[in-house]
Amino acid sequence: MDSLIIVGRQFRSRLIVGTGKYKSGQETARAIAASGAEMVTVAVRRVNLDRSKESLLDFIDPQKYFLLPNTAGCYTADEAIRTARLGREVGLSDWVKIEVIGDQQTLFPDVQATIEATRVLVKEGFTVLPYTSDDIVVAKRLIDAGASAVMPLGAPIGSGLGIQNQASIRILREMITDVPLIVDAGVGTASDATIAMELGVDGVLMNTGIAGAQDPVLMAEAMKNAVAAGRLAFLAGRMPRKLYATASSPLEGVVR
Repeated sequence: MDSLIIVGRQFRSRLIVGTGKYKSGQETARAIAASGAEMVTVAVRRVNLDRSKESLLDFIDPQKYFLLPNTAGCYTADEAIRTARLGREVGLSDWVKIEVIGDQQTLFPDVQATIEATRVLVKEGFTVLPYTSDDIVVAKRLIDAGASAVMPLGAPIGSGLGIQNQASIRILREMITDVPLIVDAGVGTASDATIAMELGVDGVLMNTGIAGAQDPVLMAEAMKNAVAAGRLAFLAGRMPRKLYATASSPLEGVVR
């Protein structure tokens, strides 16, 4: 099986989905099911952890899905570290998607703070998957800090612009071989997901591309198929690009 493997854990789906921005918990559950995803991200700071009232967690079966807590909404390394610890303390997971935002308007990551938070949490036994820029230097430093994957943005969070710098993703793919490379943020529609996978990344993480669609459940199914198709196309190896036409049927042996 061609599976996504992160620190020895196998995921048949290469699509990871978020849980924000849906109209209801029921819609969230239907979209996640349609996506075929096995790993689902949950914002620690945006769910009711004590379960005293209805919570997002009531609609996600932890026996069926692998929960990946994230530190969305954190603007410092200390905030992200505390949030990750909270997620572990309440029993979510000792895996964490680290997000440390450096700019409120673009939601670009504070890469220095991300590296710092990664280093601290890895030492505390966390499996850390950091959201980061598409900078190879930063990616290498995150790996040195112990990151179990590198998750560069394809475009600003929630923008739906698709992969804006394919060259950077190609460089990252060529130079990062020790840990999975997962595009995180910017995917707006199925073709964006396919392009990301055709660039050779190991997976795609998305939320708004599904939740923000007019029909989130249908879009979730489209994203599932797009990620699978992009992976198959990458493995198959595309034909060379040519400036001029080449006949589909060879000319040798043609009756004249």
